[in-house]
Amino acid sequence: MHRVPIDLDAYHQQVRSTACFVCAFLHGDPGFEHETLYDDGDHVAFLNRYPTLPAYALVVPRRHVEDVVRDLTTQEYLGLQAAVHRVARAVAAVTAAERVYLLSLGSMQGNAHVHWHIAPLPPGVPYEQQQYHALMNENGIVKYSPEQLAKLGADIRAALSP
Repeated sequence: MHRVPIDLDAYHQQVRSTACFVCAFLHGDPGFEHETLYDDGDHVAFLNRYPTLPAYALVVPRRHVEDVVRDLTTQEYLGLQAAVHRVARAVAAVTAAERVYLLSLGSMQGNAHVHWHIAPLPPGVPYEQQQYHALMNENGIVKYSPEQLAKLGADIRAALSP
């Protein structure tokens, strides 16, 4: 897996000073486009713009919520988790992942919209480069061409089909 460097200062400035990237994406704002994988009306999944692992996806509620515990009812949380599980199974099938990491990250200081990360670990990654190391963009990001991104999205959408 080849990673390229990311300008962390620019990234941090962007996420802390611009509009909610999820809401901007969902509203179709220019510059916030992502490859959409899934949309059930309440939740949307899309490929991460700054992936540290191949086929790294995010799942979000359409409604802007900032706290996964306080802002979601039990029913809403379970609905979100059902969407995460469905997308994660499709991502795992497409990537033949050794392990799929699922976690909710973000901060009230940046990327506040609740979003779940689906990060598939490819087989054969040395142990020292797994877990948090594999997730840290300080270690670089996977760069896709637009064609590669579109194909990956199509493959995952096909795996999501009933």
